[in-house]
Amino acid sequence: MREPESPPDEPRLLPWAGTGGKPCYLITGGRGGPVSRLADTTESVQLGMGTELLAHARGLLPDAPPGELRYLAECLTAALADVLRVAESRGRRLGHPR
Repeated sequence: MREPESPPDEPRLLPWAGTGGKPCYLITGGRGGPVSRLADTTESVQLGMGTELLAHARGLLPDAPPGELRYLAECLTAALADVLRVAESRGRRLGHPR
């Protein structure tokens, strides 16, 4: 399912970070393009990875040794950051400010 394009004057928050972890934005002029399609694909992959990681975590948590729990927490933290960026981007495009 394609998400609505940003209004012409609203830059799209991209699902990856720029130099120094700063947000990246795309000005589309209200039209899609190759970078918009790449961002859509990247968001889909990030959300899918988050879903798979959550399922893995649920299976691992009952018997996981401390080292694996730390690694799992690091992976879950990264996945959550990706999902929050996707949610912020989609919220902006739907007209819901953060």
